[in-house]
Amino acid sequence: MDFEELKPLLKNNSNSKIVLLVLDGLGGLPLTHEGKTELETAKTPNLDAIATKSILGLQQPLLPGMTPGSGPAHLGLFGYDPLKYKVGRGVLSALGIDFDLKADDVAARGNFCTVDNEGLITDRRAGRIPTKTCVELCKLLSDNVNIPGVEVFLKPVKEYRFLLVIRGRGLKANITETDPQSVGYEPLLAQAITGGSQKAAEITQEFVSQASEILKDQHPANMLLLRGFSQLPTWPKFSEAFGLKALAIAMYPMYRGVAKLVGMNALPAAHSMEEEIDMLEANWEDNDFFFVHIKKTDSAGEDGDFDLKVSIIEKVDSLMPRIMALKPDVLIVTGDHSTPAKMKSHSWHPVPTMIYSDLCRPDCIAEFGEHACRAGGLGPRFPAYELMPMALAHANRIEKFGA
Repeated sequence: MDFEELKPLLKNNSNSKIVLLVLDGLGGLPLTHEGKTELETAKTPNLDAIATKSILGLQQPLLPGMTPGSGPAHLGLFGYDPLKYKVGRGVLSALGIDFDLKADDVAARGNFCTVDNEGLITDRRAGRIPTKTCVELCKLLSDNVNIPGVEVFLKPVKEYRFLLVIRGRGLKANITETDPQSVGYEPLLAQAITGGSQKAAEITQEFVSQASEILKDQHPANMLLLRGFSQLPTWPKFSEAFGLKALAIAMYPMYRGVAKLVGMNALPAAHSMEEEIDMLEANWEDNDFFFVHIKKTDSAGEDGDFDLKVSIIEKVDSLMPRIMALKPDVLIVTGDHSTPAKMKSHSWHPVPTMIYSDLCRPDCIAEFGEHACRAGGLGPRFPAYELMPMALAHANRIEKFGA
């Protein structure tokens, strides 16, 4: 998207309100060829009722066949072409926990993991250790890692996740990840992709070597994995690009981080889906755009728990009347990507999407699901970054182009 082309068309006098409700990893797959996806299996009378008044489709986070990470997938939903605007999860994690990241810092997202006696990974998430244990392990590492010439920051994020920040002169973040993204393998070496990143890669590998010795007796979190090495980018801000005062509401820090990266305000992390809707209601009058993120659909998909993912979707459905009672001018319901329980991972499959507005052309489709969305007016596969201009149009926030 060319933000400079869109900016002159933005209306300044609209009081309309837009809600972007993102069920992380919403898209799914049937367990059998004859079956239904998680969304299609769930009993969703409220979402189905909204669908009858909406326009539906399937959005493609990246190019067809490309599986997105959470960062790029959310950037697409925010109107930023993720193939043009690239950032690693390290920066998103840092912003998500309000870490004061400097321009030259190298940040990485970390997982505590479990390795066996041969150093092979047996659990990439260390049994999803509680956040309390993560706090203790980060302190243990902070107190004992010593690398001359640089500062090393270890900050807990949530459960098994932590943030690593390396601060020093002349550091570049073009470094390979140490996470092989699969069990049964040793952690990979941190290596420079370009010569300018050699110094940071060597520091990172020294950190990993010291950490492995410190953690060796800490079960189940006796090792760590790093990915998403990155540094702060300079991009157009969301408010400038779309003329909206935006608020992010989320339970997990990473999603607060990606919202803050594009300049949204972010509330403190919520503790439940119900609290997220409380926050939406409490801040309704003071903002134009609301990004509300639901995490647990994705977690259930990654754990391969089809029934749990169904139940979480049903829980979200039960909260929809509270959102609709606020009378949003535009409501978008979608996911950042698909996370089928059948695959236990993110996937490349297009994501169910619906746009509700008094200005839309309803499809008269009576359910919200993958097959139903395929037949909708938004089409069977459109780029995710087109959602924001469509949201603005349905909110009557874009002027006519040309004479």
